[in-house]
Amino acid sequence: MKFNYNDGGREAAGFKGKTGDCVCRAIAIAAERPYKEVYDLINEYAKSERTGSRKRGKSNARTGVYKQTVRKVMAHYGFTWVPTMQIGQGCTVHLCEEELPKGRIVVSVSHHEVAVIDGVINDTYDPSRDEKRCVYGYYIKEERYKVAYEILAPSGRWLTDYIDNDGNGLTRLETAHAINELRHNCQFSIMNIRKEVK
Repeated sequence: MKFNYNDGGREAAGFKGKTGDCVCRAIAIAAERPYKEVYDLINEYAKSERTGSRKRGKSNARTGVYKQTVRKVMAHYGFTWVPTMQIGQGCTVHLCEEELPKGRIVVSVSHHEVAVIDGVINDTYDPSRDEKRCVYGYYIKEERYKVAYEILAPSGRWLTDYIDNDGNGLTRLETAHAINELRHNCQFSIMNIRKEVK
């Protein structure tokens, strides 16, 4: 998988030194927003977090962000979560170009979030582990799946030739991920969908 060094604008924003800012960096890159803007937004959302025996601290753009806050920030920028691994399920998607959709996405792997743009890793290092690293899910712009939902929901059919709101074709892989997400949000089961696969 190709790699492009990208700090998300951290250095240009005046920040120095090494830190655990992968969430802030990945969002800034994928959403094409200024690093400082994302940094401040994360910390603003963190203020409303609750702490407890299992959660002693709050999210911080510099040192780490809890999953719930990541999802709120991603939703703020118009991204939706697409899971690729369920509880008790083995690894089905890896951090490699062939198994991820095109576009600007934020991929969630173990203890790390990474921006991927059209199959190219944009980060301060290559976290792919020779393309063997398991992907838990990814965030993608909602409009990439809007048409897929509208067509798949009433029919449950496997479609590969429909377009999104930008006029871009949905690939078979993207449609597969749309079906995977649809399974968790609609009343019919994945088995009913598979019966219609041609």
